[in-house]
Amino acid sequence: MSKQTEISKSQRWVIKIGSALLTNEGRGLDKIAIENWVKQIVTLCQQGKEVVLVSSGAVAEGMNRLGWTERPATLHELQAAAAVGQMGMVQTYETCFKNYGIHTAQVLLTHDDAANRKRYLNARSALKTLINLKVIPVINENDTVATDEIRFGDNDTLAGLVSNLVEADVLVIMTDQQGLYERDPRLDSTAKLISQGYAGDPVLEAMAGSTGGRLGRGGMATKLRAARVSARSGTATWIVSGRIPDVLLKIANGGNLGTLLLPAQPPVEARKQWLGANQKMRGELYLDDGAVNVLRSSGKSLLAVGVKQIKGDFTRGDMVACLTLDGQEIARGIVNYSAEETTRIKGQASNRIAEILGYVDEPELIHRDNLILL
Repeated sequence: MSKQTEISKSQRWVIKIGSALLTNEGRGLDKIAIENWVKQIVTLCQQGKEVVLVSSGAVAEGMNRLGWTERPATLHELQAAAAVGQMGMVQTYETCFKNYGIHTAQVLLTHDDAANRKRYLNARSALKTLINLKVIPVINENDTVATDEIRFGDNDTLAGLVSNLVEADVLVIMTDQQGLYERDPRLDSTAKLISQGYAGDPVLEAMAGSTGGRLGRGGMATKLRAARVSARSGTATWIVSGRIPDVLLKIANGGNLGTLLLPAQPPVEARKQWLGANQKMRGELYLDDGAVNVLRSSGKSLLAVGVKQIKGDFTRGDMVACLTLDGQEIARGIVNYSAEETTRIKGQASNRIAEILGYVDEPELIHRDNLILL
């Protein structure tokens, strides 16, 4: 079985559609094209796939509605265009999916939502709940409130981070190009399309240009960056032309289209490396011998019952260290409860969390997927 066929059979897809495609190169939302992509997504859902949609187009649609021909340079004008364009974009998606009896949900994110672990966990929980409810999340950067400091910079990067959030199997980036070429095909007609490679390969990244188009902020370089980001969770990335008829269905049938970028490491290892990279510890959990043995031998989640003492002022989503009673650090992980909450539930069984706190965010103090053994 080829890699294309193997990945085409995967379940959870993040699909990103670029501004140039959505707005037909700035001439307003291309509703016919959107209807076609929605029809394909509906077919994927009927095949049992779970789909999260990352959509550009708010700023471009706003520009069209406001009569602007060039993307504004000032932040407040970008915010205004996004606010105007978001209305039309979301309404179009809602109408198209409603024709098939499928609900959609608008989700606006900023970089701070991904960088802050508490917001990261909240966003992940919300998205996974929507997926379980068979609702299609339509995600865009929150340009209306974004600042220079928290702006993603392009929806390609946003799509990569969303792939991490939902632990997607595949990220499909639909663009107005066929894929990654060894050289710019607009300047060299003999340039060959790269059909397959590995995310993060410096040779491939050197082939990508650094500039985006008139409407969007992304170029091929940002798409490779998105592939590198998504690979942290073991997600494969497909860069493909959205103008190919039934492109999503052809990919789902194992078609050899565009550029497929594979993660260089197995999913678990990639995710653990992402979780462990340069994270500042915000607190410490001292574990009893039973909890230490379970973590070391079984690779299970950390439960509150195994915690004897805590130190630090951490919140849900912070990285904390797990130590033996004599102070030896054995693991690190993203905690599901604040220091105050952990103090109240430490030493208690998971089925008592609701009784003690009045609610349950997660049954585990640290889920094994968010835990790194040292």
